[in-house]
Amino acid sequence: MKKRNLLLIICSLLIVLKVNAQNNMEGEISISGAFALYPMTVKWVDEFKKTHPNVRIDISAGGAGKGIADALSEMVDIGMVSREIYPEELNKGAFAISVTKDAVVPVICASNPLLAELMSKGIKKDVANNIWISGKYKTWSEAFGVKTKTAIHIYTRSDACGAAEMWAKYMGKKQEDLLGVGVFGDPGLAQAVKKDPLGIGFNNIGYAYDAKTKKQIPGIRVLPIDLNNNGKIDPDENFYDSLNDLIAAISAGKYPSPPARELYFVTKGKPHKKEVIEFIKWVLTEGQKFVHEAGYIELPKDKLNTEMKKLD
Repeated sequence: MKKRNLLLIICSLLIVLKVNAQNNMEGEISISGAFALYPMTVKWVDEFKKTHPNVRIDISAGGAGKGIADALSEMVDIGMVSREIYPEELNKGAFAISVTKDAVVPVICASNPLLAELMSKGIKKDVANNIWISGKYKTWSEAFGVKTKTAIHIYTRSDACGAAEMWAKYMGKKQEDLLGVGVFGDPGLAQAVKKDPLGIGFNNIGYAYDAKTKKQIPGIRVLPIDLNNNGKIDPDENFYDSLNDLIAAISAGKYPSPPARELYFVTKGKPHKKEVIEFIKWVLTEGQKFVHEAGYIELPKDKLNTEMKKLD
């Protein structure tokens, strides 16, 4: 009995020492990159610092292209990337860890005079292709068969980013193939469409929906995708009213992938700084409980375990 009690005391002391060691961890972590992952990472950083107050973490958004470039040049410890990692980036030492998932959605202005018709028809993949890629459709009538010859005002991203890359990939192309007025950043593109009744663009879901209310951002509307190409949005295609509905559709595989995709933390080679490793491990474990409330999609447990093993 005495030996058992002694073992319990020793185990308790070890746990306390481990917790204290984590709380006393010091160091600095720098993060930059994708607008898509920025809100989620800010939440993770805030929560992580509650138990690791002596770790300084600097984070900035500037697009996936900047994130991967900063990571590979070791200007930052972690790059936030919202697209697949290219072979040439892997050859340069990119080490990617999947941390969550989200999606890109087409958006139009809530003040569009054809809003009701557009929402009931949705957008077909070939229509999106003829708007953003070939440029064949230049009016709302040509694209959606509505009674107007008003021009479509097309918007895309000016910065190298995962949102544009995934939207283009949905149509079998790359970001540089997209037509439209280039706007920097997710917030900028959402604002441009919001101000233009004839505008059409695309956004990461974190900038199309309010993470707190789970409703679409005032001033813009997510344009449903006509998945079966029958010219209307059927009940099983209509899952855009709330962020929770869309997340459920993405998780169930009802929303196409791309433009749904995994989001990554990228480092130059396998991370070696203790504080960086600890932060990424925390994100893959404790940090996952904040994913849904922040408006993102949790990765399956087996996927998280696979990503965790990469750090061993």
